[in-house]
Amino acid sequence: MSKRKGDRKRGKPAKKAKRPKAKCCVSDSRCKRCPIRMMKDGTLPPGYTVKRRRLVKVSD
Repeated sequence: MSKRKGDRKRGKPAKKAKRPKAKCCVSDSRCKRCPIRMMKDGTLPPGYTVKRRRLVKVSD
């Protein structure tokens, strides 16, 4: 067994957060990317909010 630089096991790369959908699909069982569900769970990215079932960027 050689100990070369490329032989090292690397950890899994960090998962990139899924961006919410731009508009809610109004399904009874909310999908994983539903902006309303993400807002309720607190997983909505910073700088975004939901108005009238649509994802909007908060202005500073």
